[in-house]
Amino acid sequence: MITNDKGIVDLKHQILEKVCRLAWEDQLSSENCEQLIHSIIPGPKPNYRCCIYKEREIVRGRIRLALGQHPDAGSSSRNVVAVIPAACDDCPIQEYLVTDICRFCLGKACLNSCRFDAIAPGDTRMRIDPVKCKSCGLCAKSCPYGAIVHMERPCKKACPVDAITYADNGICMIDDEKCVHCGHCIHNCPFGAIGSRIYAVNVIQAIRRGKRVIAMCAPATEGQFGREISMASLRSGLKKLGFADMVEVGLGGDMTAAYEALEWIEARREGRKMTTSCCPAFISMLRHHFPEEYEKYKSNTVSPMVAVSRYLKYLDPECVTVFIGPCIAKKGETLNEFIADRPDFALTYGEIVAMLDSRNIALKPVEETYQESSLFGKQFAGSGGVAAAVLQAMKEMGEDTSDIRLMQCSGGEECRKAMLLLKSGKLDADFVEGMMCPGGCVGGPSKHQAEAEVLRNRKELLSRADSREILENLADYPMDQFSMFRDGHMDPSVSVHRPSSR
Repeated sequence: MITNDKGIVDLKHQILEKVCRLAWEDQLSSENCEQLIHSIIPGPKPNYRCCIYKEREIVRGRIRLALGQHPDAGSSSRNVVAVIPAACDDCPIQEYLVTDICRFCLGKACLNSCRFDAIAPGDTRMRIDPVKCKSCGLCAKSCPYGAIVHMERPCKKACPVDAITYADNGICMIDDEKCVHCGHCIHNCPFGAIGSRIYAVNVIQAIRRGKRVIAMCAPATEGQFGREISMASLRSGLKKLGFADMVEVGLGGDMTAAYEALEWIEARREGRKMTTSCCPAFISMLRHHFPEEYEKYKSNTVSPMVAVSRYLKYLDPECVTVFIGPCIAKKGETLNEFIADRPDFALTYGEIVAMLDSRNIALKPVEETYQESSLFGKQFAGSGGVAAAVLQAMKEMGEDTSDIRLMQCSGGEECRKAMLLLKSGKLDADFVEGMMCPGGCVGGPSKHQAEAEVLRNRKELLSRADSREILENLADYPMDQFSMFRDGHMDPSVSVHRPSSR
């Protein structure tokens, strides 16, 4: 899988694996962490940056992330996405550059177009003064040779909500009020200068204290580790690691689909539009950037992750719930004060693999089968899967869905456009499925393999699923014993139960 941070992935994994090993041994002292830094960067020659001191500072920041802390010890930010300052200093500060293609022509259209006196002739070509330049781009548009290029930084280009700016020294800064925790900037930074807080140590400590720690694997999991590694394989491996059990979050997909179906039915009768609520980055985008639409149109049903966590905590209030998936925004969702009774922690696939490696555990095929979700719940991971599941639940409730108009948004730009249409009253759809990652969760920023490979593997694994329906599946669960609403309230008048046919 080709990513901008491919060269740094091994280092990130090495650091987290070693931190996890120290955590299992209860040896996470500041002295041992400092020794770890020197063992990874022994010197005297640097491996990939200008000097070993910069490299050690970067490793120090990554260790802080591995401990669930901000990489900058002086920062008060609670954002799960954070910049490692020492790693962020090699991108060009100015956005527009004159290249060697410049012919130093007599017309000088670039100079004539600039309103800020930022362009002047150099010795052999035009030059742009970065202090005066306002990045309006008029010079690039006017150049007849296309000799002026826009050098937008990869992190800023990847951000769908313009949450990234730069300090005077060029260091990247993330605006906590704009950031939706989608994580796209993390894997687009070619220097590995942006990361997310990791809660693997918290999970290890809970296991070591004897807590009943339960893993919740995202619907996108099937296919991430090959076509032979099923949910049952994951369950077996995670139990060896120390988890008490594992539940597939596709079950929560069934739960969310059923309760969103009830909301859609009511909204349809009242002539209201609605948006889905399963993608936390999409919901954060609404809350931060479209607050009126957030209040008026969002579904009040919790995401599948929250639904499964509440179900597990109904069964055992003392258990610790840990989501595992391709999503950075799920980490933000576990800290979101706007959602009652949230899960305890969220990990990515790379982080759980580092935990497995720290105990020398390999995922292996198993003979047993495990399915706790309908196929519709499993398909929540792909673009269009949420809407398809909600429509299926509506059909099972006896609703005619043939005239429903859907807009399925995949990726930040599509989501933003849909909300602008909704805000202006020009949205030609009844319901909006919003997923901030292109292709849905399967294409999430922390996927374990290339999306095409994952999709091939998923097709094989999902073909083995049985044909249970959504409401049929939920008949086996105590849906009236825990809340499916974001604020945590109970409403006895809302029920999705029907007799089980299994």
